Order: sequence, then structure tokens, then C-alpha cells
Amino acid sequence: MNQELSADSAPIAPTFWQAFLYWLKLGFISFGGPAGQIAIMHEDLVVRKRWISETRYLHALNYCMVLPGPEAQQLATYIGWLMHRTWGGIVAGGLFVLPSLFILIGLSWVYMAFGHIPAVAGMLYGIKPAVTAIVVSAAYRIGSRALKNNHLRVIALLAFVAIFSWNLPFPLIVLIAGITGYLGGRFVPDKFAVGGGHGKSAQSAGPAVIDDSTPTPAHAMFTWSGFTRVLIVGLGLWAAAIGWLTALYGWDATLTQMAWFFTKAALLTFGGAYAVLPYVYQGAVEHYQWLSPAQMIDGLALGETTPGPLIMVVSYVGFVGGWTHALFGTDSLLLAGTVAATVVTFFTFLPSFVFIFMGAPFIESTHGNLKFTAPLTGITAAVVGVIVNLAVFFAYHVLWPAGLGDRFEWPAALIGLAAAFAIFKYKVGVIQVVVASAIAGMAWQLFQ
Repeated sequence: MNQELSADSAPIAPTFWQAFLYWLKLGFISFGGPAGQIAIMHEDLVVRKRWISETRYLHALNYCMVLPGPEAQQLATYIGWLMHRTWGGIVAGGLFVLPSLFILIGLSWVYMAFGHIPAVAGMLYGIKPAVTAIVVSAAYRIGSRALKNNHLRVIALLAFVAIFSWNLPFPLIVLIAGITGYLGGRFVPDKFAVGGGHGKSAQSAGPAVIDDSTPTPAHAMFTWSGFTRVLIVGLGLWAAAIGWLTALYGWDATLTQMAWFFTKAALLTFGGAYAVLPYVYQGAVEHYQWLSPAQMIDGLALGETTPGPLIMVVSYVGFVGGWTHALFGTDSLLLAGTVAATVVTFFTFLPSFVFIFMGAPFIESTHGNLKFTAPLTGITAAVVGVIVNLAVFFAYHVLWPAGLGDRFEWPAALIGLAAAFAIFKYKVGVIQVVVASAIAGMAWQLFQ
């Protein structure tokens, strides 16, 4: 299954269970945040296995980039659905998330039960500046591929200024960027026809199972009846789940409020984890006070050490909130954290599946149509500016945890610079950087 095909050989369409095994493996190896996960899938699905062509892959990615939620998980859902219908999408998207959920529940328990131990605290101290370097790397990687001309670079710069200086909501930035892309596609089409911003191969990898000229499968054809059916099922699942929580605990209960808040987070934030995290920080830390600022930053560090989408940090937020609020009493803290993490994960990812199953059939009918792809190109450029803003946000909280007027954390700065040097100069992988930074932080903590 993993053997690379020769350029002129025809690939064999995978069975459902062959695809299942691949998606299961991907759930355990998908490190590196959205940029890394998209790169892994591109290498596997486009270059090695050739289950889908470059053009079809980027076309799907463009749609996922404009959706609220984790674009890498949505891309896996899209490709799984395109190959093996609805169950293929459920398996691909679900297995992208479940391994990370189980791992994060375990890490969150260790953090809450043993995080005060100096060695554990030191490891987190070292990981946090490494996370900042990783976010900077993500901004560079996406930007270097997406910002192919000055028009797109200006969009990225204005998006950064809009969110950093003017504090504009990200949905508004996405709307403006999409309109700009649409107008650009009409008046300067050559500047907005560069695709999804994750690069194109210099040459085709060869024929693919789902190739550029492959007709859209029957199940992927757009119909209003199919659109309506998915919408009704999605709304029904959401209403049943939040209605059950309300009936059981009340509307103001922690679990119900988590369900409602993360529904809004899933629907109102765009650009994947790097864009949604500031919104989650504002709500979970400042408004609901489910966890402290320091715990939130620690959660981001833990999120970078696990496979799956970085937005899985919301599971950590739920776990810590359930634990600290002792939802089921002080003798059941682990149960409280686990239930809260599961609730948060369900309400965060349900919309992602609905958006793919509802909208992907329409997207499959728009191949090569610039009036549809140009707005997505503009939005991709804006997302780069938002990711840079998130890097600044992280750096501030890591280097001046008590505010600009307080002490500068020079050891954290040195660890962050070393991590950035390793990533940019020597192309060291995320896991190696995180492990080395954790060891450095632990050493600093123990030798103080």
C-alpha cells in the first residue's frame, strides 16, 4: 500500500477497508499542524498512492480553507467521501480526530494531576516557546506557497493589520478577502488563479484514481434533496445532543454552556486552528473562566505534541474545565474531564462533517471555474496574515507572561530561537523540536 508507483503505471482504486487502514494510520502520524498534515496527505494521496490528482486535491483544499473549522480534517473527510461515499467521509474525518482525543485526555490527566511537579512544569516551560516557533514556521510555509504575487501579499498584510491593530472579527476579514478575490478574479485574473496556496508540483505525479478528467461520481453530484437531507440530519443531531444536555443539567450548566460555546466557535471562526485559538482563549479563559491563561498556553504546548488537528486543544480546554469545576464531585475528576472533553469535541467537529457532506457536491461541479476559485485564493492569503497575528499573540504570552512591564523570560526566548533555527535552517521535524525544547526547559527548571 505504501509503495510509490511509477509515473506511467495506472493506480488501483483502494477498497473501503484499504482506505480505512490508511486513515487509521494517518490519525496517529498526522503531526505538524495543518500545514504539516496537508503536506503528509499530499505526499501520500497525490504523489505515492495517486488516489487523487494534484488539481482535484487543491480544488478540495480550497473549499476546506474557506470553511470554519480544521481544514486538514475537513480535507480528509472530503477525499474519503469522494472515494467511498458518506461512510468513507465519516471514517476519514473521524479517525483523523479520535486518536488525538484519547491521547489528549491522557495528557490532560497527567497535566492536572502532576503538572505541579518541577520536572513536568519545566518541560512545559520549554515546549511553549517551541510552539511559537512552530506557528511562525507554519506562517512561513503557507505564505511562501500562497503569496505568489504582490496582490496576495497586500491582502495578507492588510489582514494582519485588521486583526492585530483594529481587532476586526475574523469572519469579517474572510468576507472582505473573499470579495477582494472575486473582484481580482474578474479584473486581474492571472493574479488570482494560483490555486489553494499549498503549492503545485512542477510536474504531474502520473494518472490518479480520481484524475483531472475523472467524471464526478454519482454520489457526489449536487442535488437540492441531498443538500436538504444533510442539513436536516446535521441540525437534528446537534439539537438532540444539546437538548439532552439541557434537559439533564440545565441551560446554565457547564457542559451545556461548553456545547453552546464550541458550537459558535465551530461556526463563527475560519482558517483552522491558528485562527480559532484567539477566539477560544477569549471565551474559555476570559469569559467563562474554565481555565487560566497559563493553563491555556500549556494546552497549546500539549496540542503540538499530539497527532491530529491542533484545534484538538479544545478537548484539553473541556477536560480542564470539567476537572476544575468538579462536574460530578471531587471524587470523579477524571470522569468529569473526560466527559467534558468528549462533549466539546463532538460539538466542535459536527459542523465540519455537515459542511463537507452538504457543500462538497456543489464544489465538485466548479472545477476550473475562476469565479469560484479566485475568492478562495484571496481568503487563503488573508489566513496567512491571521497566522502571523497568532504567532505574535503566542510570543507575547510566552516571553512576557505577566505583561510587558514585568520580567522578560530570556531562557524561553533562547529556547524559542533555537527551535526556530532548527526548523528553518536544518528542517528538523516538529516532534524532535518539541522533545528537545522540553528537555531544555526541564533542565532549566531543575538547575535554577
